[in-house]
Amino acid sequence: MSTAEPAFAAHLAALAAEVAQVPQSPGCYLWKDAAGEVIYVGKAKNLRARMRQYVTLQDERQKIPLMMQLVQSFDYIVVESEHEALVLERNLIGQYHPYFNVDFKDDKSYPFIAITKSDLFPAIKYTREKHRAGTRYFGPYTDSRAARATIDTIRKVIPICIGTCAEWKRCRRLVEAHKGDEDIIGLIMAEKGRPCFDYHVGRGPGACVGAVSPEEYAHNVRRVERFLSGKRSEVVGELKHEMAQAAAELDFERAARVKKRLEVIQGLDDRQQVVFPSSVDIDVMGFYREETIAGACVFVVREGVVQRTCEFILDKGLDVEEDELVAGFIKRYYDETSDIPAEVDVACDLADACVIGEWLAAKRGRACHLHRPQRGEKHRLLEMSERNARHALMRYMMRTGYADDRTNQALLQLESALALPAPPLRIECFDISTIHGAFTVASMVVFTNGKPDRSQYRRFKIRSVTGEANDFLSMQEVLGRRYAPERMADERFGSRPDLLVVDGGKPQLTAALTQLGELGLDIPACGLAKADEEVFVPWGETPVVLPSGSASLYLIKQVRDEAHRFAITFHRELRDKAMTVSVLDEVEGVGPTRKKAIMRHFGSMKRLRAASVDDIAAVKGVPRQVAQAVFDTLRAWNREREAQTGMDLDERS
Repeated sequence: MSTAEPAFAAHLAALAAEVAQVPQSPGCYLWKDAAGEVIYVGKAKNLRARMRQYVTLQDERQKIPLMMQLVQSFDYIVVESEHEALVLERNLIGQYHPYFNVDFKDDKSYPFIAITKSDLFPAIKYTREKHRAGTRYFGPYTDSRAARATIDTIRKVIPICIGTCAEWKRCRRLVEAHKGDEDIIGLIMAEKGRPCFDYHVGRGPGACVGAVSPEEYAHNVRRVERFLSGKRSEVVGELKHEMAQAAAELDFERAARVKKRLEVIQGLDDRQQVVFPSSVDIDVMGFYREETIAGACVFVVREGVVQRTCEFILDKGLDVEEDELVAGFIKRYYDETSDIPAEVDVACDLADACVIGEWLAAKRGRACHLHRPQRGEKHRLLEMSERNARHALMRYMMRTGYADDRTNQALLQLESALALPAPPLRIECFDISTIHGAFTVASMVVFTNGKPDRSQYRRFKIRSVTGEANDFLSMQEVLGRRYAPERMADERFGSRPDLLVVDGGKPQLTAALTQLGELGLDIPACGLAKADEEVFVPWGETPVVLPSGSASLYLIKQVRDEAHRFAITFHRELRDKAMTVSVLDEVEGVGPTRKKAIMRHFGSMKRLRAASVDDIAAVKGVPRQVAQAVFDTLRAWNREREAQTGMDLDERS
């Protein structure tokens, strides 16, 4: 449905009248569809002003027109400050999981390492449970094996009970049964307890048999918390002091045990990458987006060391703005973890950076700010996290068959939207590239079963001489050559297409249909305009608007963009070759014979432009002084070409 239709305008006007009654206070708004389902949750410093941007379509995000077509009602909640609105927004998104908000793709529960702080003898455990009061959680870990290995390592370094131990559970029940007797709980355990296996091998502190007091046990728990928070140097310092003290007391057996624990930490540090000379605590977040899906990678850096890497798949991609995707992920990620660093590095500036920073600082208890690194080690690490995010997304798409499912969906959507007799298994798209009528070329790209079929790509030099850019005449020529009877019978050009796509609006489509009519061919065709991504069809004056973010729109844009890229590449290749070869005509001492010898020797202008004076002088019949002149001329031309990178080329398609 077009946003210009009167019914839609009336719908927005009705919503605008309701929005006019909304207070100008901080809060959260909830847009709802006809079924009353919440489809989007947002926050605002001024609710009325922010919601008015939606109903007047002043919000320029691509998803807004489609979303507002679905909106039938709304709710809002007023709070005291923008900071409270952010916290409430995150809670509401977690409650309703709105379609248009950024969230994890599969919405699964990720592993955490938890410490049951509410117990007299807190235990460490691996869990996917919803966060409970009285338990501190560290994570999330996207690799369950890494989380379990971390618990195993911690218990080698710091003896602590594990939540799966049967004796710890029995100990917990005894403590519950003797409330108020905490002073003598050790005696009760010693009398009624049984030692667990971990106690015998040094991984359990012996709470089950009263071998450790609640105070001593609490000291171990604080060490574990510091260790999981990345403050390993503090733990190492304490263990070294403990080892020295044991040695001074001639308790060499205890000193040896502590030494083994230090060796475990040393071995762990040896496997990790030191990226900063200083002891910094940062999270580096990289993203890689496809049309409706994205990968996220978080490098957790503590004390200058990358301690772990977490990868996530998000349910939004290029269909939302980058800052919205990043902000949404940050809110979701830190809503579930208590491990908050002093700095969060991302690749874009966020409109809510200050509010998010205040929220994180409140959760952390100390300052935390968002930063966009431009250079240096942080920028390098950010680029690395973006590469990892891309690989994570590719692995997910391969593992789940996401790309194939989406391609099949796109073909079926195109069949329906364009009224095709069958899904367009073979799509051909043409594009024209020129510079004021010179070096005019055309490209033909082919997508088979929704994927590029590069063996079928073709490119054409336009023969029509007009003296100026004429896309219509050029398009008619290339279609006439491609769909001529001899080409249609040529196996090298493949089979008849199920859909012909031309880059442009109604005039370009009309020119293509005219040429097909002269050839006596009835091939389904459409034109894709760049401005509003509208699809023009032969059987209607009004363009077809494919839904933003849909698989069909993504596919047809991919076809159009690939044709444009292929045409531009060929056009620049011809132009550069012509311009570069003509440069040799300007060199004194280089005539037709020497120019031919130079070009035969190097084989291409790319290799000639990269050659040294000695390389050019090695060509038979080229004196040293001529080689120097060729070298100087080419260098001057290269500098001029680099300076004209942004030249005003009319490379139209």
